[in-house]
Amino acid sequence: MFEIVFLGTSASAPSIHRGLSAQMVMHNEHRFLIDCGEGTQRQILQSGIGFKRLERVLITHGHLDHILGLAGLVSTFTRWETAERLEIWAGRWALQRIQALLGEVVLKGARLPFPLTFHEIKPGPIFADKTFSVTAFPVSHRGADSFGFLFEERSRRPFLVERAEALGVPAGPVRRELATGQSITLADGRVVQPDDVLGPVERGVKFVHVGDCGDTRNLVQIAQGADALVIESTYLSEESEMAHDFGHLTAAQAAALARDAGVGQLLLTHISRRHRERDVLAEAQRTFPKTFVARDFDHFRILRGETVKVVEA
Repeated sequence: MFEIVFLGTSASAPSIHRGLSAQMVMHNEHRFLIDCGEGTQRQILQSGIGFKRLERVLITHGHLDHILGLAGLVSTFTRWETAERLEIWAGRWALQRIQALLGEVVLKGARLPFPLTFHEIKPGPIFADKTFSVTAFPVSHRGADSFGFLFEERSRRPFLVERAEALGVPAGPVRRELATGQSITLADGRVVQPDDVLGPVERGVKFVHVGDCGDTRNLVQIAQGADALVIESTYLSEESEMAHDFGHLTAAQAAALARDAGVGQLLLTHISRRHRERDVLAEAQRTFPKTFVARDFDHFRILRGETVKVVEA
């Protein structure tokens, strides 16, 4: 399962109800802040997520509405937050802008109380552990080195508790051994093999995140079969020429990608102040009914075959 909290969903400039681009993606103990528009640190606090375990920032591209919040965030971390480390991942051009912003304005050679590292994104894997991976892929947007991110759980064989209990396998470490592919010997001498208690291989959750984007043709294969797709929706169809000129998508284009890729759920963001949310939603749902238009602080759980909006008590 992945979770995403939308911290900012406005396009280019903030509105009364929407902050600038930022989303927090979570998987178990891992957190990835995707983009960091102006005011993101306040959105993080207001969302209730807080700064704990915020160690990785993934930048889709270097336009200012996606990076200016890094100045405030890093400045805060240097003064009173107890960050253990911070990694900033971005394409080459975006990294140059970020390093200039932080190095020449925020830090000015100051000694940091935590390691701050910069990583240039290139297409391919950028993170992996035993349960999931994150892969970067190129996105077309106004000539800048832009990237999207594929979050994907590893395939697994589910542990069948009923079979284990029928065989007399006690709860505890021996079940973990079976789950990891090791045979075990019971107290009565019987040997239990992993195949005795593991079900068929099941694919993990697949989640695709795309920031600003002007052309979806290279994204159909990447998003194929994803359980959820996050992507921008800056324009409506009557503005398709303007969308093309500025390297953005209409709601209909985003929905067509979701339809052609067979995704489970479409989550639209980067909403222009010119448009009413219901108009964006209506245009997208004509092509792809399973569409949400995300609002600031919306929280979704992305499961295999299902995306659930979390309603806070």
